Amino acid sequence: MTIERAPLSRRTLLGAALAAAALPRTAAGQEGQSPVSQEPTDMKIRMVFNGRTMTATLYDNPSAHDFFSMLPLDLEIEDYAHNEKIAYLPRKLTEEGSGPFADEQPYDLCYFMPWGNLAMFYADYRHPGLIRLGRFDEGEQALHIRGKFPLRIERI
Repeated sequence: MTIERAPLSRRTLLGAALAAAALPRTAAGQEGQSPVSQEPTDMKIRMVFNGRTMTATLYDNPSAHDFFSMLPLDLEIEDYAHNEKIAYLPRKLTEEGSGPFADEQPYDLCYFMPWGNLAMFYADYRHPGLIRLGRFDEGEQALHIRGKFPLRIERI
């Protein structure tokens, strides 16, 4: 008994070769890249705007350390979309050690790499391009106040 097989087309062979070449690199890239640390540190900050005070604890990652080194800062906080406030930093933060993270939650303090701004979430979110810098500890309800205000960020 003979089994007849359909001849392989060049397109099929090329597709298989490209897939085989890409898979090992993808796996190696994910294996070598550890997620950004989500461990709290003793780096604590105070944010004040519109007579309200919020505090946050920063995580142990290069971007959070870079942000902490810039303080104190006088910026402007404003609404963006329906779930966050943003503030533009005077310069971009390091992206060293950045990587995807899961379990996004309201009251995360993040850095949006493409625009170089802080993103302070007060509702559910999911967006690529973020580095989580820390979490708000108290006063985070101030993020729900709509408007644009002067913002002071300092170490505590």
